[in-house]
Amino acid sequence: MKRIDLVPITHTKKVGDTCEYYEPNVTEDCMFYSEGEPIGFYLTKMPDKMCKLADLANFEFNSKNVPKTKLDRSDVLKAQIDNPGMSRSEARKIGTCQMSVILGGVPPKPQFMRHYATKSSVHSVKSAQTFIKAMLMLATESEKLIKEILPNQYEKQVKLFDQVQKKWRFANLFTSSISNYNISAPYHRDVGNIVGAVNVIICKKYNSKGGDLNIPDYGATIGQQDNSILVYPAWKNLHGVTPILPTHEGGYRNSLVFYPLKAFVGLD
Repeated sequence: MKRIDLVPITHTKKVGDTCEYYEPNVTEDCMFYSEGEPIGFYLTKMPDKMCKLADLANFEFNSKNVPKTKLDRSDVLKAQIDNPGMSRSEARKIGTCQMSVILGGVPPKPQFMRHYATKSSVHSVKSAQTFIKAMLMLATESEKLIKEILPNQYEKQVKLFDQVQKKWRFANLFTSSISNYNISAPYHRDVGNIVGAVNVIICKKYNSKGGDLNIPDYGATIGQQDNSILVYPAWKNLHGVTPILPTHEGGYRNSLVFYPLKAFVGLD
């Protein structure tokens, strides 16, 4: 596996900016190092068992069996801040509103007058059970891969989860999952994540190019292929998804993501 040392560079990108198209410059299996320490890895193709689980989860996700929710990205809020008086519906026309499915824990959202944590309502949808089972198995297999390739990170994340109750876990090393349909996300940093933990991003891509992860802090664009997996500390750096460009009718890029939220640390 190739070693890539991540060296910081100067850039002008900020939270909420649109991620432009960049040709990928990370296109093979590799381990990421920062200051001499391994912090993540990328595989262009997962083990066969994981590929089959991802295919099943993605099939269900694309179907009517799984209810989707509209979620506003940070560029929608930025549009309202930059344009006083602009309504949310107007901001959505120039920002990114994604179709997504959240599983596992959902943190408190005081801005919506919900001051308590809860479990995603999708878990109670009968038609979504195959999707949920496939995603849970995929999360578990991802953890095995982390243990194999990044054993120190695995042990670290196990300890970070000592104060996360089992009822708030999605598998063992994550609290939640989000699946995004065909979304090119603006630049953001996952500030709600547990510092020191890693995310897992699995890509499902069909008849399209782009939809790659750009990390401007390092000038890196990771060329996420179909059935690829990226393990990375998403709290650490600004990142965004390049435009998704269908090469044939019906082309898309979906992401199946597992992440650890600090809102559940120490929560009853």
